[in-house]
Amino acid sequence: MLSDTFTIADQPKFFGRRKGRTIHKAKSVLLEKFLPRLRIEKDKPLQMNKLFAADIKKIYLEIGFGSGDHLAGQAGRHPEIGFIGAEVFQNGIANLLSLLTGIKEGKNLPEQITLLPGRRDNIRIFDDDIRLLFSRLPDASVDRIFLLFPDPWPKKRHASRRFVNQDNLRELARILKKGGILRIATDHPVYKTWTLRQMHTCPDFRWTATCGRDWKQEPADWIKTKYQQKALSEGRRPVFLDYERL
Repeated sequence: MLSDTFTIADQPKFFGRRKGRTIHKAKSVLLEKFLPRLRIEKDKPLQMNKLFAADIKKIYLEIGFGSGDHLAGQAGRHPEIGFIGAEVFQNGIANLLSLLTGIKEGKNLPEQITLLPGRRDNIRIFDDDIRLLFSRLPDASVDRIFLLFPDPWPKKRHASRRFVNQDNLRELARILKKGGILRIATDHPVYKTWTLRQMHTCPDFRWTATCGRDWKQEPADWIKTKYQQKALSEGRRPVFLDYERL
């Protein structure tokens, strides 16, 4: 049975920032007034069939969506798909809301905040550690999972903090449908090696690459992120690892 409630003792220890630079007025208003409309509440039962409109046929999950560039871009391209985005960093969540509404910094905020014209209401946000949501997601309920540029925690003593580990992979395998894709992108050599080793020992996934270009070049449906562009400008070339759920 899936649990819909958590106690403090159930919560895993989280490493990382929850807030960065000061969030100015417009984005603070978005967090206060618009985020509740899209938020997946932590203390309420999760009903997957009621998260999105009835004609949404697939659900994609992005873990740690950063500034929201990829999530907003994918959701805009695919109005027929429902997207769950998980992120703890408040500044990133605020930026995603700005991308969805078109509201940036400024004094004259609209009385009623809405999505940009033409944008479908197909994103839901879990603004906490994704591990707190795992037990509430049913088996085989997600069609695709994105894990893009996770914190590499490059020091050996911090290896246990890396998201790609056998415990998390078991949960991802459980919620991902057979034939679904787990996409992992990283620009860090330590995390690349770590991920390849962890995935190689996980029996639930098959690496789809058949040659070097398959994972050293952007996938056909890729959307560039600000983080990726910064990495490229600093000489770090990302890799894109697609794994099929067996």
